[in-house]
Amino acid sequence: MFWKIVGALIVAWVAFMVIGSVVGFLLKAVLWIAIIGGAVFLGTAAYGAIKGRNTPKQLRR
Repeated sequence: MFWKIVGALIVAWVAFMVIGSVVGFLLKAVLWIAIIGGAVFLGTAAYGAIKGRNTPKQLRR
């Protein structure tokens, strides 16, 4: 009975370790994708602001 409890605790510990490493990897990946996406967005916004027309656009009525 003692070894069943110890075995169950070891299995639960290994499962938490695997789940934690997978979730940690996914969070890091999402963080880097967000950073790269933000940099690309800011770059395109700056390019559009620099290369944009000098005359402001007017809404048609």
